[in-house]
Amino acid sequence: MIKARVGVLISGRGSNMMALVEAARDPAYPAEIVCVVSNRADAKGLEYAASHGIAAELINHKHFATRESFEAALDAYLRKMNVEIIACAGFMRILTPGFISGWLGRMINIHPSLLPAYKGLHTHERALADGAKVHGCTVHHVTAELDAGPVILQAQVPVLPDDTPDTLSARVLSEEHRIYPQALAMLARQLN
Repeated sequence: MIKARVGVLISGRGSNMMALVEAARDPAYPAEIVCVVSNRADAKGLEYAASHGIAAELINHKHFATRESFEAALDAYLRKMNVEIIACAGFMRILTPGFISGWLGRMINIHPSLLPAYKGLHTHERALADGAKVHGCTVHHVTAELDAGPVILQAQVPVLPDDTPDTLSARVLSEEHRIYPQALAMLARQLN
């Protein structure tokens, strides 16, 4: 089986990246994680990737004068690694339309809400403040408009009366770890 080569972008602990790495250990999984890239030196996910034999690369956005020069370095590294699909997994940088256009249809993101509801940050707090009865997560294609690309998969969780942002986040994160590997597999099969 020819497996799609995936680069995962992270900014923190990388729990969704870990879910993808675990899924990719199955010989029948249609994708392989070939590199993990972070824009932050303190991203714990880099250590995890390296400990699992995956190329772990720091490209610190603060070391570049412009967003475009950072993205040029990121793009060059991903292409050097022969990446076919980019999976954003807690990557806390808004990418420019120029970068996105080079990966259109081959870059996906996991977002902690049922898009189109609650684009951007603080999704759990906003859902609770609105009195939402259901919340969840979305895997979507990345497009130039933030959190607006075509949806690949979604998962719902109930919002409980005593929920806090932390308890709601934990339930949503569990669903993220379940559907992100599924969505990546779907895209990998489409491309191969």
